[in-house]
Amino acid sequence: MSSKKNFKVLVVDDDADILELLQYNLSKEGYEVKVADNGKKAIEIAKDFVPSLILLDVMMPQMDGVETCRQLRENPLFAGTYILFLTARSEEYTEIAAFEVGADDYITKPIKPRALMSRISALFRRDNKSVKNNDVVSIGDLVIDKSSYTVTKEGREIVLPKKEFELLFFLTQNPNKVFNRQELLQNIWGMDVYVIDRTVDVHIRKIREKVGEDLIKTIKGVGYKFDVD
Repeated sequence: MSSKKNFKVLVVDDDADILELLQYNLSKEGYEVKVADNGKKAIEIAKDFVPSLILLDVMMPQMDGVETCRQLRENPLFAGTYILFLTARSEEYTEIAAFEVGADDYITKPIKPRALMSRISALFRRDNKSVKNNDVVSIGDLVIDKSSYTVTKEGREIVLPKKEFELLFFLTQNPNKVFNRQELLQNIWGMDVYVIDRTVDVHIRKIREKVGEDLIKTIKGVGYKFDVD
């Protein structure tokens, strides 16, 4: 496994106490850490820092976390960056909004540093294992390369956030097999991440918008499958 020093974390929150707490605990764990107290500053820092993970508050001045995440996801530089929301807001519509713009996880405050460090460590362990899989899936004019996290269709590169990529790759490795939402949550998000079933629906819809509406079929009352004639 790679050293934690290979992983860079950007913490974004307008609460100075939370920034200090997370910077201390992450640095103690061996991660390289930078902080920002608003979304605009976070985007500027991220362009130079290119973090492996961004911990992002929702309610912030100048630019809120949802808009910050949206802008980050529009930049191919951050296609492989995990974005985890940290927020005191637990309403379902806020969680859905976070996943709509490309969040990978959603953690409610108050923050428990030990539990958060454990979740981050599990996330990177899972990432290390998946990156070692250098399979390339080619179906028609769609090519998915796990080693470089790239997707091309008709020779045109399509930028997918990490979870969208992993979901698409998983489905294409199991063509014509139907998976229910719980199976997809367990295989893509893992047992350590607690997200609602609608998260899968949001990610499927975003993938369809980018690679085509007809590739992933909805099996009513069951789940989804990647359709190969």
